[in-house]
Amino acid sequence: MKNSCCVKPYFLLVFIWTMLLTTNTQVAGQQLHSYKNLAAKGYHFWLYSPEPPEPKIAPMLPEDTEFRQRMQLAMDFHVQNYEWRNWRKKEENMRKQQLKPLVIFLHGASLCGNDLKKVLRYGTIDALDRGLKLNAFVIAPQNPGGAWNPDKLISLVEWATRTHPTIDTTRIYVLGMSLGGYGALDLPAAYPNRIAASMSICGGSTARDIDNLNNVPIWILHGTADALVPISCSDRVVAAMKRKTTPQRLIYSRLKGYSHSAPAKLFYMQETYEWLFSHKLTDPNRPINREIYIGPNNIPNAYKGMGRNGHLSFYGKKEVYGHSHAEAIEFAIIQDSIAQADSIATLKIMLSPSKKDSKNNKQ
Repeated sequence: MKNSCCVKPYFLLVFIWTMLLTTNTQVAGQQLHSYKNLAAKGYHFWLYSPEPPEPKIAPMLPEDTEFRQRMQLAMDFHVQNYEWRNWRKKEENMRKQQLKPLVIFLHGASLCGNDLKKVLRYGTIDALDRGLKLNAFVIAPQNPGGAWNPDKLISLVEWATRTHPTIDTTRIYVLGMSLGGYGALDLPAAYPNRIAASMSICGGSTARDIDNLNNVPIWILHGTADALVPISCSDRVVAAMKRKTTPQRLIYSRLKGYSHSAPAKLFYMQETYEWLFSHKLTDPNRPINREIYIGPNNIPNAYKGMGRNGHLSFYGKKEVYGHSHAEAIEFAIIQDSIAQADSIATLKIMLSPSKKDSKNNKQ
């Protein structure tokens, strides 16, 4: 009898330890970093990564134009089997298999300031913490005050794609509400060829060139009972889009009876991100997806199955001011890898016989 009493607590401890290990493995791949003073006059921001830090940093690939020029150079000189070309092809194939979309979440005026923790109160990162499944990178900047600046936002995108090679530059999306809803339209209006799709919630637009919005798949949602940002703000945007042409890439949902805060549930819906991710910059004519439903029939169930369980792990649990030491090492490895590959290519080209020499040898 004594032995049986001792066995039960032992098995209980083993069970608890197993559960803890299981919980940790579920979130081991997630990272959440806060960045401050990364760029001059830029936004402080959170960056969520769906993957764990790589033990070996994969070298970055150059722009497609540079890649084609190098390939053409190799063909011109008839260079065969030299290392950097095989290395580039291998890295490119690996990168294509690992590419993931990037979501930009823009908050409303209530979260403006210089306390980054405020940005975690609602929105995409909060939804991830509650259990939303999202295999994508997320940037959540904090606006210190005033309208969202598209140039500053795109600079964050450029930094993210530069430091995280697995971000798919053809699948960059933006969504926001209230002040963020304005930003979610101002950004694609300024950079229609960088944003694959946009969702604006109870916002409007301050963009001078509204016509650019007709080139981007956009979903505008606004409550008819919104007392803070009247639905007329979205009405004016839609009317401006219709002045010169009939919008082919627009869905406009006027949510009857919805107040200003009610549409915030959209950030917690899987359908929201499924709709965004169904668009790519490389889609012929960039058609809009009208098959996914978001409205009164499923918005009320947005929080179903969610809770504040703290699934998300704060990687390092420290704010990063500018480039961290680890990032400096990462950049050094990347640049060294590219330089090494280029030197191999140059050496091979120098050592390879020229076209004139080959002709003289034949004679």
